[in-house]
Amino acid sequence: MGCSRKPEEVVHPKIQSMRAALAALARIPLTLATSGGGSASSAAAAATGKESGCRLQTLPRGAAAVQNGPGGRPARGETEGWTEIINTTARVLQEGGVIGVPTDTVYGLACLAQNSQSIKNMYSVKGRNGSKPLAICVGNIEDIYRYCHVNVADELLRDLLPGPVTLVFERSKSLNPDLNPFTSLVGVRIPDHSFIQLLAQTCSEPLALTSANISSQTSTLMVQEFQDLWPQLSLVVDGGPIGNIMTPECRLGSTVVDLSVSGKYTIIRPGCALMHTVEILGKKYGLISDS
Repeated sequence: MGCSRKPEEVVHPKIQSMRAALAALARIPLTLATSGGGSASSAAAAATGKESGCRLQTLPRGAAAVQNGPGGRPARGETEGWTEIINTTARVLQEGGVIGVPTDTVYGLACLAQNSQSIKNMYSVKGRNGSKPLAICVGNIEDIYRYCHVNVADELLRDLLPGPVTLVFERSKSLNPDLNPFTSLVGVRIPDHSFIQLLAQTCSEPLALTSANISSQTSTLMVQEFQDLWPQLSLVVDGGPIGNIMTPECRLGSTVVDLSVSGKYTIIRPGCALMHTVEILGKKYGLISDS
């Protein structure tokens, strides 16, 4: 028999892209200074931020791994040292800025949902068609009732949020009419990430939220992965890598489910929490799938 050849390794394109990004980081000198003893990757991000003219804030701890405590409130001890960054970020948003932020699924772009010019700027950064909707992010369950017409049990909301789920409802008149003016619906999120929850609470109004990437391109799990957008952003908050950056499944984003019709649900995007979401909606609350 002839000699057998070792089969070539088949590598997913997204993993190839990630390896290339990590290889590029490895070539950056590690002597760059960072505040608070940051990592080499944070130092590299800081250097890139200076070159692009974008302000970069690095959370003192590995914020991407932060999960909330009982009742969905940020866990004490995990947010120490965040006050100045939260206040700075809120001020940038209130001045009309578009920012990059960590969430519980992927990195996101955010602006104030009630600021019409900021929304236009967000679409420009994203390179997105104006007919594609933006979700809103709020800091507490109670805020959902202000901006949406909720037709499900409050317990259902609390079973799914905070978490990697976007719930779609009929919008209320309190929401900026320039946000998604082509639809009567709006998706709402409360990510299970302390930083963005505290940010929304500090701003006291909803954030418009979308993924930090050019429309139709791969979602991002590290700030370096969307550095091409930095020159168009007012601020980037580095919370470290989100999830397992080598696993394509981590880039799926939130599960999006339409709850605007009483007694039914429609899955708009499967996302990363499909099975859990369907189990809660169907088995626990008896909603019928209309997908």
